[in-house]
Amino acid sequence: MKTESRLEKIADLLLEISSILMVSGANTNRVDLNIDRFASVLNCESYSLISQKTIILTVIDKETRKNCTKVKNLPSHKIDFTVISSVSKASWNAISQGWSLSQISDEIKLIQQQKRYPRLVVLVAVSFAGAGFCKIFGGDYINLLIAFVSTFFGMLMLQTAHKREFNPYISVSLASLTASVLASFGVYFNLGTQPEATLATSILFLVPGVALINSFTDLLDKNVLNGMVRFANGMMTVLAIALGLFVAMLIFQLK
Repeated sequence: MKTESRLEKIADLLLEISSILMVSGANTNRVDLNIDRFASVLNCESYSLISQKTIILTVIDKETRKNCTKVKNLPSHKIDFTVISSVSKASWNAISQGWSLSQISDEIKLIQQQKRYPRLVVLVAVSFAGAGFCKIFGGDYINLLIAFVSTFFGMLMLQTAHKREFNPYISVSLASLTASVLASFGVYFNLGTQPEATLATSILFLVPGVALINSFTDLLDKNVLNGMVRFANGMMTVLAIALGLFVAMLIFQLK
C-alpha cells in the first residue's frame, strides 16, 4: 500500500474514532489519549485540534515523515458511556496485540453497530430514577407516583423532540415544561406529604451533568476553549430547564 494512501486511511479512521468519542460524551483529553494509542500501533504520530463542532487531525508517518491532514464535522451528540469504554478498551488491546489497520477498523465498526437500550427501557429506568430522587427528598408513595409519571412524559417529550431534530435547548425547555406541568398538579392539589419535592425532582433527568463535568476536566487539562464551550452549553441547558419550570409555575400560580 502506498504511504499516501495508507496515511489517508489512517487519518480517516482516527477521525472517525475521534468523532465517536466526542459525540458519546468523552472529554478532550480522553479523545487525544485514545487517538495517540491507535496512532502509535500504526507507527504514526497524530496531532489534533478538537472542538465541539469540528476535528482537524494531522497524521505523520514515523518512518517517511510524510503527513496527511483531514477535517471532520461532528454530528449531534448522543451520550453513550458504553461506546467510550469499548473504544478505550480497543485501544489498549490494539497496543498489546499489535493490531493492523484493518483489525482496528473492523473493531470500530463493531462498536458502532452496538445497539442502544430500547426506548421504553430508557423511559422506565429514568422514571424510576426520578421517583427515587423524590423518595430521597422525603416524598411518600403518592409523590413517587407523580414523580414517576412526570419524569416519564418529560423524557418522552425530550426523545420526541430530538427525533424531530428540534433545537436542543428548545427540546430541553419542552421536556422541562411537560414534566413540571404534570408535577405541578400535585402541588396545586396538595397531593402527598411533599408535593414540592415532586416538582423539584421531576426535572432532574435534564441536568447536564456530562457537559459540566467534562467542562471542569477540560479546564484542568488546559483545554480551555472546549472547557468554556462545554460550560456555556451546560449553562444554556440549565436556563432552558429553568424556563420550562418557570412557565409551569406561572400557569399554576405557584410560589
